[in-house]
Amino acid sequence: MEKTVIELFAGVGGFRCGLNKVELKNEKVSENGNWKFVWANQWEPATKSQEAYECYAKRFGSDDVSNVDIFEVDKKKIPNHTLLVGGFPCQDYSVARTLSGSKGLEGKKGVLWWAIVDTIKAKKPPFLFLENVDRLLLSPASQRGRDFGMILRSLYDNGYAVQWRVINAGEYGEPQKRRRTYIVAYHKSTKYYEQMKKLNMKDIIVKDGIFAKQFPVKPEELDYNMANVSKSMYKDLADVSDNFQTQFYNAGVMCDGKIYTAKMESDCNDIYPLKKIRETGEVADKYFLSDEKIEKFRYLKGSKRIPRKKPNGDPYMYSEGAMAFPDNLEAPARTMLTSESGLSRMSHVIEDNKTSKLRLLTPLECERINGFPDNWTNTGMTDKRRYFMMGNALVVGVVAKIGIELEKIIDNED
Repeated sequence: MEKTVIELFAGVGGFRCGLNKVELKNEKVSENGNWKFVWANQWEPATKSQEAYECYAKRFGSDDVSNVDIFEVDKKKIPNHTLLVGGFPCQDYSVARTLSGSKGLEGKKGVLWWAIVDTIKAKKPPFLFLENVDRLLLSPASQRGRDFGMILRSLYDNGYAVQWRVINAGEYGEPQKRRRTYIVAYHKSTKYYEQMKKLNMKDIIVKDGIFAKQFPVKPEELDYNMANVSKSMYKDLADVSDNFQTQFYNAGVMCDGKIYTAKMESDCNDIYPLKKIRETGEVADKYFLSDEKIEKFRYLKGSKRIPRKKPNGDPYMYSEGAMAFPDNLEAPARTMLTSESGLSRMSHVIEDNKTSKLRLLTPLECERINGFPDNWTNTGMTDKRRYFMMGNALVVGVVAKIGIELEKIIDNED
């Protein structure tokens, strides 16, 4: 089986950088992996500027990357591929009924999960590798687990089994404590499906599955749950949308609609401290903090109790605990947000290596925190946009480790 890939919601190419161990030297990109990326799509609907696409196209070439709304793409014309990858947004995955009952169900307009569903219906790739925020497993608050249940049912309807894991990258030797849900799905036509189908679901989570190989967990479950999203329980997606609710934990398996999910604890002692990604030379003055900004940060990151009022006028006390100030250089970075460049409680503040003065992270350091090559996003966009791109990006090292196992699996396929 060929190692061909398409990348949806490609951003600045995190999946490709991870799977192909990409390097950037003197503005020249080298891909050191075995995956052939045959097509990608990146389109940002909320802005006229398309910096993410422009970065991707500059680094990898524009021949096989699309910059149009994915809903406008004819999915049948997408090249055949073995692996579909994508970091799709967390949205409301409920379904909307069409006016004519004969037309069945439609995904709510603009919800990008349905673009993935349309693609797998048209192309039937043997494997999927997807990423989303950790709260995906809990949403919406009014019907816990429904959104992920919708995703699992969609994949079940199209012939896939699924493994998932919420991975805190900082617990596995990566330089950022970024928690994300990683999903690998495999079609029932694959050898891997047949292999996994014979195994105990707990064993898949603890020792035999794709995540257990690279992201070990302690064998004891802290909690677990079982559910079913098959046609024997819910007649269609509308039924799931209206009635499904369950407790999903940070690891799980779905096969033939049967779900086993467990709360697992990391079994890894690798720490990548923030100080290792810090620039060692001179850093531009614009990143350093004035005395006024230092005091502002000291307030923002300190503990506080503030009297406030609810919309109905009832008083309550808003409180938040203190954060490390400056950030601990002996630990991995905290989760980086798109607002990293601003005067925000969640922005990182570190001691400069050369002067010991307090400053913000530089865009290059943000790239390192996510595992991208140095200056990957230095393609003409502003610093603010570079921060934004890294706040939206995934941790490249996590993708690389999952890619190692995907290669082994695909090498065993016909």
